[in-house]
Amino acid sequence: MKRQPNVLIILTDQQSRWTLSCYGGNEIHTPNIDSIGEEGAILTNFFTPSAVCTPSRGCFITGRYPHQNGAYTNDVPLNEDEITLAHLLRNENYKTGYIGKWHLNGAHYPGWMTADTSMGFDDCEYMFNCGHYKNVVEQTNGKPIFNFDIGSGRYMTDWITDKSLDFIERNKEDKFFLMVSIPDPHTPYNVREPYDKMFDPKDVTVPDTFNEEKLPDWAEDDEWGREQLFSINMKDREEKFRHYKSQYLGEVKCIDDNVGRILEYLKEKNILDDTILIFTTDHGDYMGEHGLLYKNNLYESVYRIPFLIRWPEKIRKETTVKEYITVVDFQQTILGLMNIPPSGREQGRNASELIKGNKIVWNNEVYIHPNEVPRTGIITEEYELAYVGRGFNKEPNHQYKEHILFDRINDKQQTNNLYGKQEYESIISELTNKIINHHKKLGTNTDVLPKILRN
Repeated sequence: MKRQPNVLIILTDQQSRWTLSCYGGNEIHTPNIDSIGEEGAILTNFFTPSAVCTPSRGCFITGRYPHQNGAYTNDVPLNEDEITLAHLLRNENYKTGYIGKWHLNGAHYPGWMTADTSMGFDDCEYMFNCGHYKNVVEQTNGKPIFNFDIGSGRYMTDWITDKSLDFIERNKEDKFFLMVSIPDPHTPYNVREPYDKMFDPKDVTVPDTFNEEKLPDWAEDDEWGREQLFSINMKDREEKFRHYKSQYLGEVKCIDDNVGRILEYLKEKNILDDTILIFTTDHGDYMGEHGLLYKNNLYESVYRIPFLIRWPEKIRKETTVKEYITVVDFQQTILGLMNIPPSGREQGRNASELIKGNKIVWNNEVYIHPNEVPRTGIITEEYELAYVGRGFNKEPNHQYKEHILFDRINDKQQTNNLYGKQEYESIISELTNKIINHHKKLGTNTDVLPKILRN
């Protein structure tokens, strides 16, 4: 009987689709990451329900929505009784390991994980909770020392790759499940040589919406809004943006080169084709779109993220999956590919047949979920509708008022808000009912929803 495949997931942090040439990006060449999709499948409509690190990662590893698995916002831990993919594969006698950033164990920085807190990952020696550190200095005794300044130590992306290759070497004769979690290309936007000079700031593309005149109230002045992070009145605003983006691109190029190291090592050990290899991220970065940085607003681009998967045994080369799949669907999907029963607690759907190139009945709708503020919405093939409420760090009675409806076919840059226009009332009503019914089905506490949806 053929042995079950290894599973290796490379998870980055805050990496937008446009950074990959396989998704049409033209500012950076990413041949190593691209090859995973070229030799397997590329998902063109893969979404997260929450464009924040912790909730997206919690959904990915448990197959359950944020307020159901407990990790609904940054620095809040998973429920202790959650069943992760690591638990399920360990039950199948996999050697489980995690190297890099976890961010599902509360507000511990870096927060080295232990067997009691690693949620099914037995090899957790180099699994840390959080922090976008850049420099790693190994110690003769004890854990490495991390810091944010790029210095004489090992650059974080390189170091995580080193440790990942060590794990593969130790476990190559067994079946293993390894998650390689790289904290880049998240802020701080800086990277080691030669990547820091690889992209000239003068040559980077400035998004068409960078100088958009009017944004919705929440996008303008909330904690993650333009005024707080990248004010339209900021001195040398475009110059600063160009510098940030040049470094962001350098971070991605460094990631791609390290993915190349992993691919070469798997080939060298003759286990590449015996490994389900996945590349994805937790959410994107606006990187100048609508004049914004980072994530955690309601424009679509940070929710729609890259996902590539390679496994020649069941996935044909150059497969393109256009159906709307989410991180909540991931656990059930990977288990479906491997013919392993799910936990029974999952809330996602099994998309394994789609990845194998088969057609099944599938509903192309995804939902945006609230974190510590009441925002929620729906993305369909035609529209995005989202509702807002109290802002971050605002008084209890504060309410943002500018809900959004965007036409995803005719307004791809999302600059024309149709919410409140009479001719769209029936569409808004239909989509609003879908949002309400989705949360009723999940049993979401209505207190976390915008007031307009609570009755």
